[in-house]
Amino acid sequence: MEAFRLSPRDTKASSWMNTAGVAQSYLGADETAARWFQRSIEINRNIAPFVYFFLAAALAHSRRSDEARAFVQAGLILSPHFSIAQFHASSPTDNPTCLRQRVRIAEGLRKAGLSEE
Repeated sequence: MEAFRLSPRDTKASSWMNTAGVAQSYLGADETAARWFQRSIEINRNIAPFVYFFLAAALAHSRRSDEARAFVQAGLILSPHFSIAQFHASSPTDNPTCLRQRVRIAEGLRKAGLSEE
C-alpha cells in the first residue's frame, strides 16, 4: 500500500495490484482479492484478460453472482475461448498447495459461468 501512496502514477501499479489480488485469491481472501483486481481494472482498462477471470472467481466466492458473471463476460470479450480447462492448463507450478488453491479458484469460475471447455 505504501508504494501506491508514494507513487500513484506508477505505470506498473496495475501489475502490482494484480499480483496482490492473485496472492489474496490463493489465500482464499476473496473480498480483498476482488478489491485489488477492481482497482487494477479501474486504472488500466487494457489489463490482461486473466484479471477479469480472477475477479469473477473472487466475486463468485463472495456470493456476488451477478457481478461475477458480468466480469466473466468482460474477460470473454478479450479472450473469447478461455475456459476452465485453459485455466488449469496455465498453472505456473506443480506445487500441490498451489494446485489445490487453483481448484478452488476454478470452482469460483464455474460459479461465475465460465465454460469447462
